[in-house]
Amino acid sequence: MTAVPAEEERPGRSGPREQVVAAVGLLDRPLTSYYLVLGCSMLLLTLGLTMVLSASSVKQLQETGSAYTLFQKQAIWVAIGLPGMWFASRMPVKTIRSLAYPLLLLSIVALVLVLVPGLGRTAGGATRWISLGPIQIQPSEPAKLGLVLWGADLLARKERLGQLTEWRPLLVPLLPGAGLLVLLVMLGNDLGTTLVLLTIFLALLWVVGAPGRLFIGIAGLVCLLVSILIVVEPYRMQRLTGFLDPSGNQLTSNYQGRQGLFAVASGGWFGTGLGEGRAKWDYLPHAETDFIFAIVGEEFGLVGTLVVLGLFGLLAYAGLRIARRVKDPFTRLAAAGATAWLVVQAIVNIGAVIGVLPITGIPLPLVSYGGSALIPTLIVLGVLLAFAKREPGARQALAARGPGPVSRALSWLGLARR
Repeated sequence: MTAVPAEEERPGRSGPREQVVAAVGLLDRPLTSYYLVLGCSMLLLTLGLTMVLSASSVKQLQETGSAYTLFQKQAIWVAIGLPGMWFASRMPVKTIRSLAYPLLLLSIVALVLVLVPGLGRTAGGATRWISLGPIQIQPSEPAKLGLVLWGADLLARKERLGQLTEWRPLLVPLLPGAGLLVLLVMLGNDLGTTLVLLTIFLALLWVVGAPGRLFIGIAGLVCLLVSILIVVEPYRMQRLTGFLDPSGNQLTSNYQGRQGLFAVASGGWFGTGLGEGRAKWDYLPHAETDFIFAIVGEEFGLVGTLVVLGLFGLLAYAGLRIARRVKDPFTRLAAAGATAWLVVQAIVNIGAVIGVLPITGIPLPLVSYGGSALIPTLIVLGVLLAFAKREPGARQALAARGPGPVSRALSWLGLARR
């Protein structure tokens, strides 16, 4: 008699081990980073639009008579930001690099205008916005992109010239330039953005291979600066003491944090359901901006929060993969700086909501309401997509894939390049 092969030995069938090996093998493909950045960005953006509508509907219905007011504004920002992301993803690295100095200069000028009486707008203890009629612009958001591109360009030039072995050429003019941005943001009492700018600065030094003693010294100065900023401002001290003493006054300094925790905790495993949360009924302040993650936790439960964390984790992996695989020093530095910006900002926001970090008032990238933060974030993600095309084998893989949906649409309209 002929022996019948065991289930795992039959041809065409694969066991769990082979499936795991095949799944891991997908990460070695040339376009892995490209599709991870694109997929995570679109999923987070879609979630953000949904949660902005859910989190703001009750308040906007009370104030404007329409539950869709902020959702419609956010949709307009998305409609502006997505073409910006697409154009950035199509730009050559040389063109992206040429924008570094103009963008940094414009950011500095705009940050100065924020401090001009009559132009700058103060809210929540911080002066962050320029009021231009019905439109409000937050210059500190594009300043993050300006620092990433300018710092990467500067250090790449110094690396090519072999000027990174001594501390003085390494830090000048990077330290004064970053210090000027930080100073202007500090003058507006915006601690959250200050932390993100300092994170970008430290990430650039780390990737470029700054000496250990120098890096530790700069990191120590950053910690000292942040401590001084907290001590000199009473409302920051209240937030810090509230964080250190969660059982303190539940109606003043600890109110927002406690309501955020209540919202997350009430979601359970699978949440109360989309739109069914109770925290947005005037219990949780700034539910659509700084504390939108609490609404995610309440309406989608632990599963929803883990999905958000997983998407940011995959985005971090993709950004660091780009930085590791590209050959050009500017691309490597800019990819690392952009990834540090997005991931650390997400960590600080989520950490504040779940009570493991003090509240700083910075938005959750791609999810929180606000066009000033959303558009630069989409553009920097487009820059990461452009960098992902520089990975080994990526251009050949894209060429073999054929034209994308945008190119096919342009061809159908007769607008494609010949």
